[in-house]
Amino acid sequence: MMDILCRLLHAANIPILIVSRSGTAPESFPVVRFDWNDPSTFSAPFEKAPSIDKVYLVGPIGALDMLAIAKPFIDLAIDKRIKKWVFVSASQSGKEGSWMGAIHQYLHDRGAKYTALRPTWFHENFSLVFGESIRKNEIATAAGDGRIPFVAVQDIAQAAFEALTTDEYKYAEPYIVGPELVTYDEAAAILSEVLGREITHKHLTAEEVAQGFVSIGLSEQYSNILAAAEKQLASGTEEKAFFTEGGKTVKYVVLNPVATIGYAIVLAR
Repeated sequence: MMDILCRLLHAANIPILIVSRSGTAPESFPVVRFDWNDPSTFSAPFEKAPSIDKVYLVGPIGALDMLAIAKPFIDLAIDKRIKKWVFVSASQSGKEGSWMGAIHQYLHDRGAKYTALRPTWFHENFSLVFGESIRKNEIATAAGDGRIPFVAVQDIAQAAFEALTTDEYKYAEPYIVGPELVTYDEAAAILSEVLGREITHKHLTAEEVAQGFVSIGLSEQYSNILAAAEKQLASGTEEKAFFTEGGKTVKYVVLNPVATIGYAIVLAR
């Protein structure tokens, strides 16, 4: 997603500075080293580019208390007179919640001008998350029969670009959703058609999903958070996001050829 956003900003002649733990960036964009686990790196962006006035923020992935880690940087950036924040959150997080939502709340409490993008689940999960299991003719989730408006990362990048470059962006916490609602059973049927062999959706409990995350090295607490989020799909959380009215829902993907789940699954072959 970051590389897509960088190309959009570059094409619009908007100067950018990338931060990364490795201190490297794609396509020779200017970069400084930044590590959420090393607060001594927090000032590096402002030393490299003192005129920075906008921040695209991706929180410390894997952290149970994101705000505790991100707060010193947020405070520093506000002191440096950052004018606008665009924070990548999630559809199940909001200002009144914990985890990612705590960052929404803190930006709000500090009086910052911010947009917290709340994308639903990614098309790319079918290759990045389920790729190996699909090769074994199965996808396994705790989502039950929950319907999901899967979204492509390039559409999230487009939403971030618009939020960063529009002076009076009218959304504070927009959902970013795709144009159609699809269950994992339906996705498995599409996979079967595209791949020419039967792919099944195995219904798991949240506990089974959490154990799967633990088995690949995630902490038990973080695994439980991820599994609980997946379980919430069964209760219709993403349908709620899809049908929300009143200017909270943003749909960037209606005319995008990768918007449909069928197209995304073709790419995941």
